[in-house]
Amino acid sequence: MTVSLHNEVLSRVIDLRRDIHRHPELGFEETRTQGVIERELDAIGVEHRRCARTGVVAVIRGAHPGHVAGLRADMDALPITERSGEPFSSEVEGQMHACGHDAHTAMLLGAAHVLQGMRDDLRGTAVLLFQPAEEGAGVPSLGGAEPMIAEGALDDPKVEAIAMLHVDHRLETGQIGITPGPVNASADEFMISVHGRGGHGAYPHTAADAIPATAAMILALQNIASRETDPLKSVVVTVGTINGGYRSNVIADEIKMTGTLRAHDPEIRNGLEARLRRILDGVASAYGVSVKLDVHYGYPPVVNNTALAENFARYMKANSQLSVQRPAATMGAEDFAYYAERIPGVQVRLGILNPQAGSTHSGHSPLFRIDEKALPVGVETLVGFARSVGAGEVSADP
Repeated sequence: MTVSLHNEVLSRVIDLRRDIHRHPELGFEETRTQGVIERELDAIGVEHRRCARTGVVAVIRGAHPGHVAGLRADMDALPITERSGEPFSSEVEGQMHACGHDAHTAMLLGAAHVLQGMRDDLRGTAVLLFQPAEEGAGVPSLGGAEPMIAEGALDDPKVEAIAMLHVDHRLETGQIGITPGPVNASADEFMISVHGRGGHGAYPHTAADAIPATAAMILALQNIASRETDPLKSVVVTVGTINGGYRSNVIADEIKMTGTLRAHDPEIRNGLEARLRRILDGVASAYGVSVKLDVHYGYPPVVNNTALAENFARYMKANSQLSVQRPAATMGAEDFAYYAERIPGVQVRLGILNPQAGSTHSGHSPLFRIDEKALPVGVETLVGFARSVGAGEVSADP
């Protein structure tokens, strides 16, 4: 199955990645990137349509009957000022492709080149989803996957199994990672307001200080992970911001906090809000203050279909020269979860670790770099999924 990329295709993938990198766009603002994708698809004769405002759905129909495989790439950048030192660094102040979405998009376009070139021998159909706003357009629950699904991205033609790539600095360049089961965590946001009774700092007994109550709440919430959750399962309760108080000699009457909740197990996730409320209410009562909790639910966990992941891993081991690993799940989130809830899905990790290329920093870092030698590996993996699913060699059947 090994895909031999012609030099012109590989060169084109690199050029596209660097062009998109220079011109990053935030979620649902990817109009220029959308135009680049459409022009590239037009140039190679691939049918496509717009979806979810700035997204694109492309369809490549093989000459032989078969199954329908989906391939998804995200397009958006992050609100980060780049300090990577790359000669093709961002030309947009305060915006950067710091998570590899530029590479994801370029590799899917590379796969389009390869699949379109082998249509006469291709079985089945490949649906290519170029998705906006994976980073959530600034709000965890406002990603681009749900609008893509709502507008029929999986329906015409009906996708039977779907895959995505995500660059990963935990794996060396030349490696891919395929792990059955949970691979990303859910991402929910909480907002807490603690209300006390203000007063003079010299007379604390006349007030109800919101600050020590807040401190006690923060410490007590950590019991959810350390004492209320099976140690063999994963959960994160992180308080990210604290705001309140007036000056050194004034007792604060209100403190506000925000934070994130993460879990791999849907049952654990669904019980976190009730646990927070119980703990917060108990501490508030003990300290003589009141508390309000709001939880905004974001992305669910990404759960790779076990049979699909195991079958695809076996296929790649048998039909490519790539090193197939089984990396541990992460507590990061991905809105690919919505696709994988509806149809069998597999998130594949693409190794980019290469100290010589400066590709060592994790995603969301202003120093983030990608070893471009990983790009042909990604294209080969995407093409392998489309071909194997289309031909019925890989499926979600045990």
